[in-house]
Amino acid sequence: MREENQRLIISLPCTWDLACQFNNTDHHTELNGTDRLIVRRGQAFTISLYLNSGSYQPGYSQLHITAETGPQPEEQYGTRAVFGLSDEIDDTRWSAAVSSPPGDTVCLSVYAAPDAPIGRYVLTLDGRIQFDFILLFNPWCTRDVVYMDSEEKLAEYVLAQDGIIFRGDAEYPVPLAWYFGQFEEGILDACLRILDMNPKHRRNPGKDCSGRRNVIYVTRVLSAMINSNDRDYGVLEGCWKDTFDGGVSPMSWRGSVQILRTWSSTSCLPVRFGQCWVFAAVACSVSRALGIPCRVVTNYYSAHDTNSNLVIERYLNEKGEIDSSTRDMIWNYHCWVESWMTRPDLPPGFDGWQASDPTPQEKSEGVFCCGPVPVRAIKEGELTFKYDAPFVFAEVNADLVYTLKYNDGSTRKIVNDQKVGQKISTKSVGRDEREDITHLYKYPEGSAEERQVFEKANHQNKLLQQKGNSGLHITIKLSTGIRKGCDFDVFAIVSNNTEENKKCRLVFASRAVSYNGIIGRECGFKDLLNVELAPGGERKVPLSLNYSKYCTNLTEDNLIRLGALLIDYSTKEAVMAMRDIVLDDPEIKIRILGEPKEKRKLAAELTLQNPLPEPLQGCCFTIEGANLTGGSKLNLDNFKDNFLNI
Repeated sequence: MREENQRLIISLPCTWDLACQFNNTDHHTELNGTDRLIVRRGQAFTISLYLNSGSYQPGYSQLHITAETGPQPEEQYGTRAVFGLSDEIDDTRWSAAVSSPPGDTVCLSVYAAPDAPIGRYVLTLDGRIQFDFILLFNPWCTRDVVYMDSEEKLAEYVLAQDGIIFRGDAEYPVPLAWYFGQFEEGILDACLRILDMNPKHRRNPGKDCSGRRNVIYVTRVLSAMINSNDRDYGVLEGCWKDTFDGGVSPMSWRGSVQILRTWSSTSCLPVRFGQCWVFAAVACSVSRALGIPCRVVTNYYSAHDTNSNLVIERYLNEKGEIDSSTRDMIWNYHCWVESWMTRPDLPPGFDGWQASDPTPQEKSEGVFCCGPVPVRAIKEGELTFKYDAPFVFAEVNADLVYTLKYNDGSTRKIVNDQKVGQKISTKSVGRDEREDITHLYKYPEGSAEERQVFEKANHQNKLLQQKGNSGLHITIKLSTGIRKGCDFDVFAIVSNNTEENKKCRLVFASRAVSYNGIIGRECGFKDLLNVELAPGGERKVPLSLNYSKYCTNLTEDNLIRLGALLIDYSTKEAVMAMRDIVLDDPEIKIRILGEPKEKRKLAAELTLQNPLPEPLQGCCFTIEGANLTGGSKLNLDNFKDNFLNI
């Protein structure tokens, strides 16, 4: 009878305090705000119950607790947990314990299982007291599969809202500041909505919510849902055309917040438009918001292998023009994301960074997604490991084979030293600098380990495929002072390392190029039919690139591709060199006026000098910053002549 009375006492009407300020801070979610309870699995949170009458007595009082997520919660799927009070917290499952002494105030500690599905929850006490909370992955918890044991890395890969994405060229990586904004108002709700809008959830919500305990599953869903190619209410629509009618240029985005807010506020219509770095950045924002450590990675000279043969085959004619009929491509750079997790589904040794790619390129299991696949599996050539290892392996390791089609119909392989997968880059931890992580993806070119990896990948050694050099050599050099708006020269340096005279044809061409390898209009061309080289001789051939010609041909990527093709008339052997030029946009100088103070307006002066030989017109500045603009963009139109001061 006494136990029954105590059950009655704790079930009487009471008030409660979710202690959002304390709990959210303790769970590293306070940047989301403290007006609602947002906690992480594998860590206890505290609720204070204020009893209107009676008191709590240890050993006698009981409490029936349920935690439920999703529209069809069931215990067998892990979406419903039923538990009572324990003497102490059990850190392997849902549990609860009272941490306060006997009295009319009960401090209840509730512990979410470290493998519980993430998402929106309803917690019910004795069938009468009910409240909502959000549960996220917990990279601070050793029992969570996303655990990361470095506070410095957690600050970078989970908590940091500002970051850098690398674009440009392998020889000239260009940093792009990006505002991930995962803690801005409304972003977490948008991220949870992405999970709810995915087709798997709409087909079977119970099974999908159960799958959210598995970070591999969630990462794969995000890879599919950040793009809209499957017409599945995905976040971004891709566009790689010259114009962006009906949307905005991917170049105009500087953060993820406006993209996610726009998607959520327009009934989940895809936002127009994105390209690889935008897809990757938004995926990174969503992953960090959900508690998955994540970073954006850039691979220079990235292969797009469409037929899974690990070979990128390109054909060109005697004028150096590339046959565009093949779908295999070499992207100047390509961005994807890496997420940190253990892989219990794979043999030991493949935990850590996992590559996934939300940019829609090829289908995987019937939808446009890619990964996650262990970065270590790519390095070791383990192409049977899930998910999409052959595609990612080709991006950083595919053989690049150029074949020259002569006018008489004959063909010949071209000696070319261009390599796929260079300077794989990400932002350094705690510093605004580039970290080269190429060694995590591949062994050094030509090393014994690299040859072993190719054999394991059932792919011929790339070194065996290379033909012997004919003795001719060609490189491309740049002049100094190259910048957008000026005329400049580039040079093809050709040399003859044989003991006989060589009579050759030199084709030296330049064309605008998009970062994904799409060749644009000509910027300068030279075809020399009689290049004579004495034994050991060398010749330097200039090619002028004039602003008046290239200015209207450049894409928004500011890239010009140089190609030099040298053909030996006597042997028909050919050698080739390629190089990309990045034409920098002018620097924007920022000067803070006065002393910045918390909760006071900040004044700044922006200065831009126009480097072009013509006035800039119809321009505006777009400003976005963490805790400065609320995740929104500020557009400023105030140009005067060739300078702007605000």
